[in-house]
Amino acid sequence: MSDTVSLTSAFSPLDLESRPLAWRIGAVVLGTLFLTLSSYVEVPMVPVPVTMQTFAVMLVGALYGWRLGAITIIAWLAEAAVGLPVLSGGAAGAHHFVGPTAGYLFAFPVAGAVVGWLAERGWNGRRPLLAFVSMLLGNALCLAIGGAWLAVLFGADVAWTSGVAPFIVGGVLKSVLGAALLALLARGKTRTA
Repeated sequence: MSDTVSLTSAFSPLDLESRPLAWRIGAVVLGTLFLTLSSYVEVPMVPVPVTMQTFAVMLVGALYGWRLGAITIIAWLAEAAVGLPVLSGGAAGAHHFVGPTAGYLFAFPVAGAVVGWLAERGWNGRRPLLAFVSMLLGNALCLAIGGAWLAVLFGADVAWTSGVAPFIVGGVLKSVLGAALLALLARGKTRTA
């Protein structure tokens, strides 16, 4: 067995890659529920609210891997597009994919996939510092893509002051929290293994 195969199958305490298809489908359903619940933890701000969505996106990527993580995040966004109240504060509808939050929404599957890809390569709970860096990169991607879209809509000054700067500290704190949770999960798996 090559190192890549063993790393991929053992990167997450959930070990979804070795599970039957029904387990992975269940994981997608639970992942979209987790993403939805994280959306309801909200501090209202204009034009973009502060939520725990980015925390959930990074955690889904880290635990599910880049493929299943991206599929889960895209499924959650599809639920929003068809009208299910899964976004911040119970928002729903396709219009959110062209409004001020669109850049962040489109950034979520990209960020989750990047974090998952890095987790599969060892940037996971077994190496908490690398897990923190990967989640920080994912948060930075969300801010960069979301901020770029806001700059198109409102200009660079508004994008920075309303869509990027207020979220930097939160992104760092969510990255610390995510890495710590991954480390705890990894430690728990090694104790039971």
